[in-house]
Amino acid sequence: MTLIASIATGCAQKSKTLVLYYSETGTTKAVAEELQKQLGADIEAIEAVEPYSGDFQQTMQRGQKEMQSGQTPEIKPLKSKIADYDTIFLGYPIWFGTYAMPIATLVKNNDFEGKTIIPFCTFGSGGLNTSTDALKKALPKAKIQEGYGVRTARVAAATKELDRYLKENGYKEGTVEKLPDYSEQQPVTDEEKALFDAACSDYQFPLGTPSTVGKRQTPDGADYKFTVKSRGFDGNEATSTIYVTVGKEQGAKPEFTQVVR
Repeated sequence: MTLIASIATGCAQKSKTLVLYYSETGTTKAVAEELQKQLGADIEAIEAVEPYSGDFQQTMQRGQKEMQSGQTPEIKPLKSKIADYDTIFLGYPIWFGTYAMPIATLVKNNDFEGKTIIPFCTFGSGGLNTSTDALKKALPKAKIQEGYGVRTARVAAATKELDRYLKENGYKEGTVEKLPDYSEQQPVTDEEKALFDAACSDYQFPLGTPSTVGKRQTPDGADYKFTVKSRGFDGNEATSTIYVTVGKEQGAKPEFTQVVR
């Protein structure tokens, strides 16, 4: 193969991964740009023809109205050709437990047949698992992989977390030490309850009461996996899993990383 052909082949292979995302406030954009940087992939933002305001309440009101009516927002045509890519990292903020409405428009208008889709999202408390399940239902002809999510309050942690995630899943060269499994769930002690409360104290909604916890030590500190009793949106008793991490630095504050409902 000639040098020119080799270069052309290399460029073609590099262009087969696309970071495609919707971001309203810039948080998801920051994660998308970090992904693009670490992958060396192409990148494009999804834009609504009628932009959302950026105000939380107004966005939620409009989004709820769109979801209830089944009318998805019009989005601008993509500059990228989906057919040119094998792998697409698809990013979005979580609205009402699933992907933002402009993504609903995207998946309604494209079946992504044969494409590998890796979701990534930003959220207040959680939603990676529920939005991934929704993508699997909406895109049965695509291969939806396990994705990455980060709380908006912890977006500064995305650089390091994405490095691990991409290497663990073979999207980026390099290896990382496998994290240990969590211990068996045990009843929560008063000390662990205090740690849970400290981690969740800055969240605007009550997250429930922890009943059991599993733990593990990592190179960066300690992780906790709490089983939590709470009330669901319908008022009935519900069980969720809340992950909390505490850095090894002196005086590090506990942070909850996600809620899995």
